Amino acid sequence: MTMQQYLRHKTHYEVLFWGLFIIWQVVANVYVALNDAPSLAPWEPVLWEISSTLVFAALLPLLLWFDSRFPVSFATLKRNIFMHALFTIPFSAMHVTLMVLIREAGYWFMGRDYNFGPWGSEFLYEYAKDFRTYFYLLVIIYLYRLVLFRAQGEASVPGTSDDDSQQSTPAIKQHLLVKKLGKEFLVKIEDIEWLEACGNYVNLHVAGRAYPYRGTMKSLEEQLDSDKFLRVHRSYMVNYNQVQSIEPLESGDAKIQLHQGQELPFSRRYRADFKPGL
Repeated sequence: MTMQQYLRHKTHYEVLFWGLFIIWQVVANVYVALNDAPSLAPWEPVLWEISSTLVFAALLPLLLWFDSRFPVSFATLKRNIFMHALFTIPFSAMHVTLMVLIREAGYWFMGRDYNFGPWGSEFLYEYAKDFRTYFYLLVIIYLYRLVLFRAQGEASVPGTSDDDSQQSTPAIKQHLLVKKLGKEFLVKIEDIEWLEACGNYVNLHVAGRAYPYRGTMKSLEEQLDSDKFLRVHRSYMVNYNQVQSIEPLESGDAKIQLHQGQELPFSRRYRADFKPGL
């Protein structure tokens, strides 16, 4: 399988990975619980582990959303790691509450009562586990992104000249430098079809490939020609030449159809800047 084939179905593979990961976690934890307490009815550890793991899986999008707001990088390491540590408290509270509700329902179905124990001490016990699991998942996510970015190739703006650095407005760039698997090559900026913000990266879509650029959409926008690229959403920019059609929506927003078939949101906030004559 090539990288481009993987990227075309990336979401499906990621869902498959997390599905297999959840199954493995449940099976392994149930096995350990049954060996530690063989007197238990088999359904009890199964219910415990399924309730805990499935709630974690349901809360995973929340973790990803929070990470998109506070991405961890060298520049933001101290501040954003601290924010993630604080976020583990409400995250764990949601996990424990939903987990207990599922267990109580399961025990009721089996004609038994579920006793979670004193909430103070039990929550601290569960929070200690949730804290480790939260950062365990965060490490997996960042390692996956690192491997993916290495394979995709990471884009950067080539060094500017002394003349450029003295200008009040950043000079418009014509190329981006892409480093991929130990090699370097240039990508023409005019070949970029559309751009998508993703955490502390911007994915540059070129001929079916996506190159991550380390930086913000705003910083990259300042280095692109505004006569060729249009900001259409807080998370998207598009090359004018790639726009096939624009479909207005009743909400005041619109939907952009590109020549390659992609559909992008066009926020009404940015529609006033659209120049249909280009």
